[in-house]
Amino acid sequence: MKEEVRSELLDDGALLRIVFERDGGNVLSGALMRQLDALLAQHANDPHLKLVTLEGHGKHFSFGASVEEHQQAQAAEMLATFHGLIRRLVKYPVPTAAVVRGRCLGGAFEVALGCRFVFASASSVFACPEIKLGVLPPVLAALGPTRLGQTWTERLLLTGCDLDAKTAESLGFVTALAAEGVDPFDHAREWYGRNLKELSAYSLRQATEALRRGSKLIDAVGDSLANIEKLYLERLLPSHDGNAGITAFLNKQKPVWKDA
Repeated sequence: MKEEVRSELLDDGALLRIVFERDGGNVLSGALMRQLDALLAQHANDPHLKLVTLEGHGKHFSFGASVEEHQQAQAAEMLATFHGLIRRLVKYPVPTAAVVRGRCLGGAFEVALGCRFVFASASSVFACPEIKLGVLPPVLAALGPTRLGQTWTERLLLTGCDLDAKTAESLGFVTALAAEGVDPFDHAREWYGRNLKELSAYSLRQATEALRRGSKLIDAVGDSLANIEKLYLERLLPSHDGNAGITAFLNKQKPVWKDA
């Protein structure tokens, strides 16, 4: 299996940088998701770790989960794999941060929702356009109200519209925007140096655990996400329209809806 995820430990093992790379906009295939999940699991107990950053190689963070794997025969396995990764991120024992350049779409946006911090270039754009393909983003439905607020979650989920980085910062979702010409990873590393580097890794773990115990996000990735996934699999996936948009996209055609 081709390795699509690479990592490096920086700052004497206190900062883990994870970069994923895949042809076609860093699309999150099932294989890439499993590699990312395994890498996170591998470093979960590193005693000196203070921050994990996730980023896509190149101009864009990611165009989202594989559209091919949204097809009816593969969707159940894809959702199980993806939601396992999201649960890993939400419950991770040290802080995590998405480092976003360019487009951050669909499942990639949902990965960012699962992180505790988001650093972005000023030109970055977030969106979950699944509704335009006749499907929906379960993680946005589950985590969005807590991370973005109910109003923006409804707008994003029901219309598939864009959320620009400056607006995302005003919502508190984006931690900081990199200045023009500054790579967002460099900005994230500088922020880490000012805010986390001098702290105790052990104490950060305890603080993160405290947040987990009091966080609505833990509830959101439990029964709430499981129930939304069930709705997707039992209602949307067997329907005509739940497949028509995916098929039309893959065939480069306009979908024909039957409203059923």
